[in-house]
Amino acid sequence: MAILLCSVALLYWRQHRFIQQLTHSLQLQLLNQDSFNVDSASTSTSLKPLINVLHDLHQSSIFSTERDKLTGLANRVGFKRKMLSKMPMSDGMLVLIDIRQFRFVNDLFGFLFGDKFLKAFAKRIDNLNCKAQFIARMNGNEFLLFFHQKLTVEQLLEIKSELQKPFEIEQQPISIKIQLGVLSLSEHHAEVSLMLRRLDLALKKAKTLKQAMAFYDQDDDKAQYRELLIINGLPKGLKQNQLFMVFQPKLDLKSGHCKQVEALIRWQHDSLGLISPNEFIPLAEQTGMINILSTWVLDNVLAQQVKWRNTGVYVNVAINLSSTDLDNPNLAADVASKLAQYLVPAESITIEITESVLMKSLAQTIVTLNQLRDIGVKLAIDDFGTGHSSLAYLRHLPVDEVKIDKAFLDEFETSPAAKQIVKTSIDLAKNLGFEVTVEGVESKTVLEALHHFGVDTIQGDYFAKPFTASEFEHIYPQLNYPLISSAQINQP
Repeated sequence: MAILLCSVALLYWRQHRFIQQLTHSLQLQLLNQDSFNVDSASTSTSLKPLINVLHDLHQSSIFSTERDKLTGLANRVGFKRKMLSKMPMSDGMLVLIDIRQFRFVNDLFGFLFGDKFLKAFAKRIDNLNCKAQFIARMNGNEFLLFFHQKLTVEQLLEIKSELQKPFEIEQQPISIKIQLGVLSLSEHHAEVSLMLRRLDLALKKAKTLKQAMAFYDQDDDKAQYRELLIINGLPKGLKQNQLFMVFQPKLDLKSGHCKQVEALIRWQHDSLGLISPNEFIPLAEQTGMINILSTWVLDNVLAQQVKWRNTGVYVNVAINLSSTDLDNPNLAADVASKLAQYLVPAESITIEITESVLMKSLAQTIVTLNQLRDIGVKLAIDDFGTGHSSLAYLRHLPVDEVKIDKAFLDEFETSPAAKQIVKTSIDLAKNLGFEVTVEGVESKTVLEALHHFGVDTIQGDYFAKPFTASEFEHIYPQLNYPLISSAQINQP
C-alpha cells in the first residue's frame, strides 16, 4: 500500500512540476518571444500531444503577428515586444538600415526577384562580422539592428561596406547603396516608441544631407517639432492671413520699364516668426497640402490683378508651380476656370516651372504645358541651367521664357570663364527662340554686361527688391531705368 501511495505521489509531483515548467515557458515566450521549450525527458507520454499542440500554436501565432513572413526576421511589433522585455535599456546601439531606391529593383526585375534579394540581404545582415544581438525588418526596405555594445564609427562603416558588396540573384549582379540612422542608447535612451522615432529622425537626416550615415542628436527633435508646428499651422495661417504675397519687379532692358513682377509667398507665423518658403513649401508638398497652397496663391494673384488693372497698373505676374501641381491632369482647366472667375486675361500671368521639376517627368509635363499655352498663359523655365536639361528636349518645350539662375553670377565680375558660361547660356536660349531673364542682378556693371549680351529682362535687388502689393502700386510709376544714368530703386 505504501509503495502504491509513493508511486501516486511521485506521479502527482512530476505532473505538478511539468505544469509549473509549462506555465513558466509560456510566460517567457509571451514576454520575450523566446522559443517555446519544455523538458520532454521528464514529461509523460500522455502529455506529449499537449506539448506538440502548444508548440504548433506558438509557432503559428507568433510567426504571423510578430515575424516577417518573407525573411523570418522579427517585424516592428516583434522588435518592440523584445525591447519592452529588456527595459530599461541604457547601453548599446540601434542602427536603422535603408536600402536606397530599392523600388527600382522591383520595377526592373519584378517583385519575385525583389523578394529573393531581400532574403539574401537579411541573410547577409545575420552573418555580419559584427554580430547584432537582435535583427528586425521594419518595412519593405528598412532593417533594424540592436547591439549590446556601442559601436565605433569604423565598425559602422565596416557594416555598411559588408552590406554593400554586390549580390548575385538568379545570375544577375545587383549593386546597392545603403544609408544608416544611428541611435546611441547610452546618450539617448527612452521608452521604445520614442527611441524608434529618434532612430527614424537620424535616418531622415542622413537622407536629407545625402550622407551615408547620421547619428541622432537632441536638436533633431527640435527640428521635427518645428516641422510639425509649420504643417499643423498652415491651414490656420491661411485663414488668419498670416501668409501674404510680395512682388519683385523685373526690368525690361529694351524699354527700361517694369512690365512684369514675380509673385513670392511669405509667412509671418504667430510664434515662429518669418518662415522662408524654402522651408514650408517642401513640407507642404510632402504632406499633400501643396494643392491648397497653390490654389490660395492663384486666387490672391488674380484678385490682385483685378485691383491693379482697375487702377491702371498693367503688369504680367509670374507664379511658381510645384511638381505636384504639374502632376494634376486638370491643371489647365483649373487655371482657365480661375481666369474666367476673376475676368483676368490669360496673357496677364506667367507660370514658372523649375527646370529640375520639368525634367522629372518630361513627357507628361510637356502635355500639361501645351494645355496651359493653349489657354493663353505664358510659360517660363525657372533656374535654367541647373536641371541638366537635354538640348534635344529643350528645342521642343512649349515655353516663352527661360530664367538663368543667379548662381551663374557668383563670379561673373571676377572670372572670365564664369562670364563666358553666362554668355553661352544666353546665346543658347536666344537661339532656341526663348526670351531670357537673368536672376540675382546686384550691380550696375553686371546689368550693363547682360544688356550687351542681349538679355531681355533682369531681376534682382539692384533694380528692385520685393514689394507688398500696396508698395508696388505706389512705386510703379517710377519703375523705369535709363541704363546709363539712373540708379536702382530699392525702397518704396
